[in-house]
Amino acid sequence: MVTFAQPRAWRRYRNAALLIALVATLVYGAGEAARHAAIARLDEEARQAAPLALAVLSSEIEKQRSVPLILSQDTAIQALLLQPEAEALERANRRLEQLAAETRASVIYVIDSAGKTLAASNYRDDQSFVGSNYAFRPYFLRALTEGIAEQYALGTVSQRPGLYLSRSVRSADGTVMGVIVAKVELTGVESAWARSGRPTYVEDGRGVVLATSVPEWRFRALAPLSEAEAERIRDSIQSPRAGLHPLSLEARSDGLVQLRSEDAAGRGALYAEAFLPVDAGPADWRLHLLVPAQGRLAQAAWYWRLVTLLLAVLIGGFGIVARRRRRWARERQAELAQTAAELERRVAERTAALSTANQRLEAEIGERERAQTRVLRLRDDLAQANRLASLGQITAGVAHEINQPLSAIRTYCENALEWLTRRDPDRARGNLQEVIGLTDRIGTITGTLRGFARRQQGPLRVMDIAEPLDGAVMMLRSRMKEDKVTLVQERGPGPVTVLADKTRLEQVFVNLLRNALDATAGQAESRIRIHVENRAGRVIVTVEDNGPGFTAAILERLFHPFSTTRETGLGLGLVISADIIRDLGGELTAGNRPEGGARLAIDLPEPRP
Repeated sequence: MVTFAQPRAWRRYRNAALLIALVATLVYGAGEAARHAAIARLDEEARQAAPLALAVLSSEIEKQRSVPLILSQDTAIQALLLQPEAEALERANRRLEQLAAETRASVIYVIDSAGKTLAASNYRDDQSFVGSNYAFRPYFLRALTEGIAEQYALGTVSQRPGLYLSRSVRSADGTVMGVIVAKVELTGVESAWARSGRPTYVEDGRGVVLATSVPEWRFRALAPLSEAEAERIRDSIQSPRAGLHPLSLEARSDGLVQLRSEDAAGRGALYAEAFLPVDAGPADWRLHLLVPAQGRLAQAAWYWRLVTLLLAVLIGGFGIVARRRRRWARERQAELAQTAAELERRVAERTAALSTANQRLEAEIGERERAQTRVLRLRDDLAQANRLASLGQITAGVAHEINQPLSAIRTYCENALEWLTRRDPDRARGNLQEVIGLTDRIGTITGTLRGFARRQQGPLRVMDIAEPLDGAVMMLRSRMKEDKVTLVQERGPGPVTVLADKTRLEQVFVNLLRNALDATAGQAESRIRIHVENRAGRVIVTVEDNGPGFTAAILERLFHPFSTTRETGLGLGLVISADIIRDLGGELTAGNRPEGGARLAIDLPEPRP
């Protein structure tokens, strides 16, 4: 008996050991499979969240970048740099203060070419930049030489980090007069990153962490630096106390990164990482987004190991606990259903968050499109107002043009009645033919006037430029006669064609001729010259007068809205005319004749065959 019992006992131990080994292998394999699946989900989450984090940063930088660009072209800023008088400085300080509040910039300031700060939005603060000299700052030096510069550094006065966006201010001849600087501290962006619960940071091309949702990581190096390189970086970021200690985020074979630094917040933590270039920032910036992985990996691995172990126990004990199998199965199904529901809930939450972000983007796009539509509608309204204003001024002249043929029609009709009384139908017919010709002439005049007043834009078509030009001359002919203006038209023998809308091009010619008539009003010998020519595939129409011409100040702001030298003018005629010509693919320019007087030139492309 002992002889047979021992092999059976050994086989039981062996089978039990094999079963335990099989169960252990299954449990371990399930944990590893769950871990890899969780890593894949974490990587996908990082890839989806990184563009949103980048969009928050890019939006803030792009918004603030426009501030120096606009101010560098501002005539008041240019005048301040030329003559920094006390009153101008006070106005500039108040304006920069208001602009900084509206754009949420940290500070905006104006530096002259020597590096001295003339005006700043923080001029009321104890740490005001006014009077400080920043000639040593790289963003100032590069803006002087290159026109534009961007630098992330600590503030010399405030000791707060931020992105400095600078742009040079140049005079009309290209001379650098100074630099406009806007500092963006990115605290709002970092707070938004921090609220997501995912550590996010931006590194520059040297591997130094700049903006980050983890303040302890700022100015840490992603790789060890030599002392010389570290010293150069400290000078660049204006932080002599920055340690630039390595952050030591090491990549692992499973695709995760682990924080190894002993002195960094979150030491030993595992993350899934995604990174993107910051196209809106300096050229070498790159955004990193980290998704915490350690807890979720452990949860997934242990969960599936537990599930596998339970499944193995259920299968192994099926014969013993047959009556309890259904209950265990129901419990397992309920547990799986709860887990699935939890997973679905998390997926739904993330999907809802992404959907909300997408809706915000769509709303912003829709708002921009509506704003563009309002701009176009306003421009059309201004063009219509300009046409109606012109129409009111030329109505008297057109009425005079109509009164002459009306008087002639009455005379011809009376003559026709007389010839009919004398039974001479041939002469009566001749008089009536003259009446028909005169009514055609009146129809042409009123048709031109009606088309000029029409609000809707007509379709673009190939036309002889003489059509809108003759219409404009016809509407202003009465005023030319009244002012005794000599009109000289120089055109080639054949038609000169353009692709245009007759009504809008006619409006441009009316505006140019009215300006010429106003300029020559009251002169003993007023003269207007219209010259039309083809030149290298372009149609050039020049309107010249012998008036006083344009001063340099007028030429500089001639095409600015509400810029006029007339007391009754709105200053919109040339602005609208330039917009119309630009829409037709051309250009409207202004200048003076060498012998005196103004010259306005329209340059339009010839239509393609």
